[in-house]
Amino acid sequence: METTEVDEYENSLRFVSVIAQPMASAKLTKKVYKLIKKASAHKTHVKSGLKDVQRAIRKGERGMVIFAGDVSPVEIMCHLPAVCEEFDMPYIYVPSREALGTALGLRRGSLMVLIQEHKDYKELYDKMAKTIKNMPVPW
Repeated sequence: METTEVDEYENSLRFVSVIAQPMASAKLTKKVYKLIKKASAHKTHVKSGLKDVQRAIRKGERGMVIFAGDVSPVEIMCHLPAVCEEFDMPYIYVPSREALGTALGLRRGSLMVLIQEHKDYKELYDKMAKTIKNMPVPW
C-alpha cells in the first residue's frame, strides 16, 4: 500500500513535541518546503541550524523562522519562539527535521531555518508571513 503525503504528515506528528505550536497543516507544510527550496538557491538569504539562526537574530537580521517540531531534547531551542515574538518575526513549526533538511538540500536534518526576504520569492514569502501571523496560538 502506497503512503500519501498526508499519511506521512500524520505519521510524523506522532514525534512532535507538545510545545511545537503553531504547527503547520499538511498543506501549509508543503508550501513551507516549497519556499525553503526557492530560498535555498540564494545562500545568503537562508540560515539553517541552531547556531546560525541564533547568531543572525542576535545580529539584527530579520525574516521568517521555521522550526522542526520533533527536536529532542526540546530544551536546546525552546527559548527561540519567545525571541522571535520579541523581535516580531513570524515563526511556525513543521513536523520533521529530516524533511526540513531535505527541503534545504542537505543530507541530514535541520532544527530550524531563517528565511530572509528576496525579490525572487517575495510573493510566496509575503503570503506565508501573512498566513503565519494570522494563525492562532493555543495559549
